[in-house]
Amino acid sequence: MTHTTTLERPETAGVQINASRLFAAWLASTGSSLVMSTYQAGKIIMIGTKPDGTLSLFERTFQRPMGLAMGDGCFWASSLYQLWRFENFLEPGQTINGYDANFVPVTGNTTGDIDIHDIELDDDGAPVFVATRFNCLATLAERGSFRSLWMPPFIDRLAAEDRCHLNGLSFHNGRPGFATCVSGSTVVDGWRTQREEGGLVIDVQSNEIIVTGLSMPHSPRIYQDKLWLLQAGTGEFGFIDAEIGEFVPLCFLPGFARGLCFIGDHAVIGLSRPRRDNSFSGLELDARLASSNIQAQTGLAVVNLKTGDVEHKLTFSGAITELYDVQTLSGIRRPMFHGFQSEDIRFQLRPET
Repeated sequence: MTHTTTLERPETAGVQINASRLFAAWLASTGSSLVMSTYQAGKIIMIGTKPDGTLSLFERTFQRPMGLAMGDGCFWASSLYQLWRFENFLEPGQTINGYDANFVPVTGNTTGDIDIHDIELDDDGAPVFVATRFNCLATLAERGSFRSLWMPPFIDRLAAEDRCHLNGLSFHNGRPGFATCVSGSTVVDGWRTQREEGGLVIDVQSNEIIVTGLSMPHSPRIYQDKLWLLQAGTGEFGFIDAEIGEFVPLCFLPGFARGLCFIGDHAVIGLSRPRRDNSFSGLELDARLASSNIQAQTGLAVVNLKTGDVEHKLTFSGAITELYDVQTLSGIRRPMFHGFQSEDIRFQLRPET
């Protein structure tokens, strides 16, 4: 049984959202909420629960939002050529119109179209992000678009050539720890011909390539002392066995998997349907979907880390076909936030004392 709901700000026509029977109850039991990005539809969507236990879905329009990162009372989000910091204007215990968080964009940095993917925050709250177009990890610059921090060992120079499709970043002990890329290509767009088994996991601190032979790896995350990631080209979620240097799948998911966060003993994973231009066709994922007689889905899958079971789902149909990132808003049950398409942002005021 599924339950259908709609966005509380229905700016997106033709979007239907179906939740499995216990999804809302599970999310409410965690005391948390979720935020996800869809660059394909140009939306950031927040998913929480109302006091009556039903889902709350709040969305805003942004140009090509992708990477998300959660901080102390704030979150960061990338867009087509900017990186934004949203601050929660509500104090703990305060509510407004039934929402217990009200995020307002307070800082915008123009990075140019460098194709920002994953974002992490350092110990000072500063963003470190994957500048995919330039094959590097980067941070903000005072007098430039961005400042490069690290490149894979096989990349010889900083160039606006998406050579290896560096996409994923995980921090370890407060520093960049591991990165994923689709291939070890050293030529512009070379990764596109190596999607099936060219994927790598790189130890950023040692510059060592620790895993090879992956199919479009994404979203590396360290959680419960394991390095988890998504092998999008095969539809698998699993972890890296450091002793043997291999990816160990935990479960198969019916979609192109990108975006990963954790709540307790569960992983929340973003799934996408294939692109209409077939740019990601020919992957093992296609064959596995066909052999299982199922179609790819767009939405969120909640996976039990102990059993590998997909215990809860949230699916989108209609205009939203691809997701990129998903993150947890811990301790916030029903968030809202502001964009730039309506007048109400003019009246979001919080003097700092």
